[in-house]
Amino acid sequence: MKNDFLWGVATSAFQLEGSPHADWSSWDSILSENPDITNHYTMYKEDLALLKDLGVNAYRFSLEWSRIQPRENIWDESVVDHCQEIIEILKGYNVEPMLTLHHFTHPLWFIKKYPWHEEASVEKFLSFVEHIVSSLKGVKYWITFNEPYVLLLGGYLEGCMPPGIKDPALALKALKNILYCHAKAYDIIHKAIPDAMVSVSHNMAALAPWSRWNPLDRILATMAKHFYNHSILDAFLTGQLRIKLPFRKEYIVELPIKDKLDFFGVNYYTRVHVRFNPFKKMCVELRHHDIDGNGLTDLGWEIHPYGLERVLRNASRLKVPLIITENGIATRNPQKKIDFMRKHVDAVEKSIKKGIDVRGYFYWSLIDNYEWLQGLDARFGLYKVDFKTMKRKPTNAAAYYSYLIRSRSDF
Repeated sequence: MKNDFLWGVATSAFQLEGSPHADWSSWDSILSENPDITNHYTMYKEDLALLKDLGVNAYRFSLEWSRIQPRENIWDESVVDHCQEIIEILKGYNVEPMLTLHHFTHPLWFIKKYPWHEEASVEKFLSFVEHIVSSLKGVKYWITFNEPYVLLLGGYLEGCMPPGIKDPALALKALKNILYCHAKAYDIIHKAIPDAMVSVSHNMAALAPWSRWNPLDRILATMAKHFYNHSILDAFLTGQLRIKLPFRKEYIVELPIKDKLDFFGVNYYTRVHVRFNPFKKMCVELRHHDIDGNGLTDLGWEIHPYGLERVLRNASRLKVPLIITENGIATRNPQKKIDFMRKHVDAVEKSIKKGIDVRGYFYWSLIDNYEWLQGLDARFGLYKVDFKTMKRKPTNAAAYYSYLIRSRSDF
């Protein structure tokens, strides 16, 4: 293994520890029944020790903004201190921290008064960034936003995530403000930490027409690829965000984000088939189908390792290093989890041999946690969690990941 290749696992604070002050806590009834989710906030030392057992050299985790700023003008410094302690523990294990500032959740006061489609959201988020960057020491790798397009789709188009809006025009305003915040957060981080490595984590899917013989399916699949996978790449390359939604005028806005990347974080899980359906919103239907015979996950997502090669090739035109910041499978079958991991790491290896500059792979996730729209049934963890006793138990996939890290020395 090359010394600079990051082998890690990824987590999200809210999905492990919850928060009574977060918008999601009032969104899902599961959380009212089990507000601590995995008790990670108190069991963090035990969970971080699992990283040492795995043999990883990197760990991606996030801050829960609503714990740090439970009310608009109130800061809980004990939570910041808690995060600093996590960083110190990681350093003691020789594990590189990668810190995510925004992973879907918001303080309730923020989403009620300053939702992302409002200009005032920018000032409020950047105030949070300034506070964190000035307070925490020892972090080189920073993710400003996790999957901003998923937040856009869920929160502003489908309405299945907070703030629960279904308005394409407001969605585009929200995206503009989020990307503007990334650019300014990039500058804030680099002013404090000149050698920092800063990025977003962008969910990229392999997208294909449901029927390659249907011209409408092909047209919609092409539009979906541009919107979901490529528009953010183009924006970082040119400083111009261009979005074309079906049956709507193209949205074009100038943003100060050209070259505001030190690497690019790729989250990859599945392939999605795009189908024309006049009875669906914007006439688009998204479906999963086991075409290659690799099977489906417990969430019904197609397992498609080759798609990781494709999205890495697409992302490589940014001319910055790439890091797979999330890749994982929801399954109760340990062998299926092992096969998924092996095939996707094979795809990473093939990409590297083809000259693509991939610098890391983070499996999602360390332990079972709360999955946003599925609750506690989606078992992504290398370590199984008994949600009644909160005991952690290694799956066979944990031992396999350790073996995989040791054996891939040619990376």
